[in-house]
Amino acid sequence: MKKIYLSLIIILTLSSSCKKFLEEKTTGVLTPDNYYNNSAQIRAAVNGAYLGLNSPFTTTIGVAVSPVFSLEYITGYCQRPRPSGNEDNQFIQLTGIDQANAALQTWWTAGYYPIENCNSIIANVGKTSVVSAIERDNFLAEAYFLRAYYYFQLVRLYGRVPLKTEPTTSLENTQLERAPIADIYNQIVADLSAAEKANLPWTDKTGHVSQGAIKSLLSKVYITMAGYPLNKGQAYFQKAYDKASEVIQSGQFSLFTNYSDLRNPSNYNAGEHIFMIQHDETTISNILHFSLMPYPELPISIQPSYSGAMAPALSFYNSYDPADQRIKEQNYYYTQHAQYGNASNIIKLPMPYIYKYWNDQAEISGRDGSNFPLIRYADILLICAEASASANGSSTSDPVAVAAYNKVHQRAFPAAVAASSVQLNDILKERYWELAFEFQTWYDMQRTRKAFDVDQKTIVNLIGYKAPLHSRAFTESDLLWPIPLNEVQKDPNLGK
Repeated sequence: MKKIYLSLIIILTLSSSCKKFLEEKTTGVLTPDNYYNNSAQIRAAVNGAYLGLNSPFTTTIGVAVSPVFSLEYITGYCQRPRPSGNEDNQFIQLTGIDQANAALQTWWTAGYYPIENCNSIIANVGKTSVVSAIERDNFLAEAYFLRAYYYFQLVRLYGRVPLKTEPTTSLENTQLERAPIADIYNQIVADLSAAEKANLPWTDKTGHVSQGAIKSLLSKVYITMAGYPLNKGQAYFQKAYDKASEVIQSGQFSLFTNYSDLRNPSNYNAGEHIFMIQHDETTISNILHFSLMPYPELPISIQPSYSGAMAPALSFYNSYDPADQRIKEQNYYYTQHAQYGNASNIIKLPMPYIYKYWNDQAEISGRDGSNFPLIRYADILLICAEASASANGSSTSDPVAVAAYNKVHQRAFPAAVAASSVQLNDILKERYWELAFEFQTWYDMQRTRKAFDVDQKTIVNLIGYKAPLHSRAFTESDLLWPIPLNEVQKDPNLGK
């Protein structure tokens, strides 16, 4: 029997800002008996459950080293300009991931610690009478969504994982069996369906969970269930299409006109940004602006020395059509930049670098407080198109699906004639180009079992494909990460 010990960690914090609700001061470890006594305490507890969203972005030993980059390294389309150690290279070169790799533990705890918080919130707020029924249900909707999000993350990375939906109340109920993958997905759907019933507002400018985020995540879950490993097929492609269509037809979201608008702080939590990690310069900063600077260091930034975490493989960058606006200078990428403090001196970069997360304000303050997009409207538009094409064989002429695809494609190619039908493989390629380096591509590769052959510009089977930066071709054993060694040492049965 496969079991795991889960730590009881409840992070309960007091909110000091509505706009940046994660700017909080920790009050320590508290128990349910002396908490959940009023709306402010419940709000603080729910806010604390969001903290796990940023956990994979923590920095570790080394320069520009973070577990989050592993999700791009493993695709084979992402290089690391700054030399790193063996743990990063296991993902970058696909040499085999060791159970002792520290990134595995970070991703594991980034899921289970906040899940424990969500379980406590659901158990205690669900029976409270200190707030109105509407306020209670709204708090619960946030917790259900977050628990679903964390389990969705865990099951895609590790496959069969322990499924825990009750709070830890004693040391006697800390051991759990690893659940079947289907059971985990069923729980994710149940949680999101429960969250959906609360009728939260479609958008939330403060960055809290919204109805748009709930339905968007459901569409992503359904399209994953339709593909690998569950292979539920046409019925679930239809479910994914239906949920994505609800988001589209709500009229609450739209693509930004310019790619630079994605980086504009005034656009956070609105428009194209359906759900984001909330950052600020002082308490929860974003690592990406400085981590993605060129390496070797170039004098284009106030802080150029924390650089070199990620850059596109040159063959991936070259797979974009030259007319694609996404590779226009300083949209998604850049190849030159003005010298810091001397704008008249333009410095050529040694290769294309990622510009998606450039933050002008960080070049003034030396700190990056920009939000990070977890769910973008462009993603949901392409899910709508993909789900329709998949449900209908390999193409679609459905007006909603084709219009969704056209919105994304025509922003990249403003002169393009609107398509009347679209092929599945063209939609998949659009996802590679549109969502590049947003930590989404690996999940697409897993669920479709497809890869993008950047040299031939074709979609191919994932198994047997050697990505540009890998030392060998993908095999079935690469698709799920091993359970972290520390967890297996607590319970050897986890490794079986």
